[in-house]
Amino acid sequence: MKFAMFVQVALAAGIGSLSTAFADDYDLAALRTAVEKYKDVKVALAEGYIPDPSGHCVDAAAEGLPAEWGGMGIHYLNPSLLKITADQPRVDGMSIHTDFLKPSVLLYEPQADGSLVLVGVENLVFEKAWKEAGNNSPPMFNGRAWDHMADKADTAADEAHGFEPHYDQHVWLFRENPSGELMPFNPNVTCQHHARH
Repeated sequence: MKFAMFVQVALAAGIGSLSTAFADDYDLAALRTAVEKYKDVKVALAEGYIPDPSGHCVDAAAEGLPAEWGGMGIHYLNPSLLKITADQPRVDGMSIHTDFLKPSVLLYEPQADGSLVLVGVENLVFEKAWKEAGNNSPPMFNGRAWDHMADKADTAADEAHGFEPHYDQHVWLFRENPSGELMPFNPNVTCQHHARH
């Protein structure tokens, strides 16, 4: 994956102060209301989100995982929240942002007509930065530890992101997930209509 453009955008946005929002309990209905404005992808773009520069739509089958796991969709990333510092050999950064009222990643499913449907949100913190900030345990969301993405042995979802070791948490607010609303992949999300530009 080529993330040089992503890094340039991140650096242009500026590496600001680190987020100190570590709240881990959310009412999902209130959270859904807070982020539903991003159903309009133009709002997301206006607030600094960019589509994954790789042009990738993540689904389990394409990552060599069981197809029945489903997909994640297209990631729209907020460089200023992720605080990206490098793109080689993998994407690295300083993000310790955990506030889901302003998520660092939005998840969209491509539609047959070319439109995008918001299906969920995600936050991602880089393990090194997280530990350097004095955290000895992973972030939590409603009592669940975030997924730890370190290498293929840990989870192939790390390959979907192409990021350095990190913790991430998906929340499927706008698409029911039979595997669980906090699981990384959603069987009800597909990339079949994705046209890479």
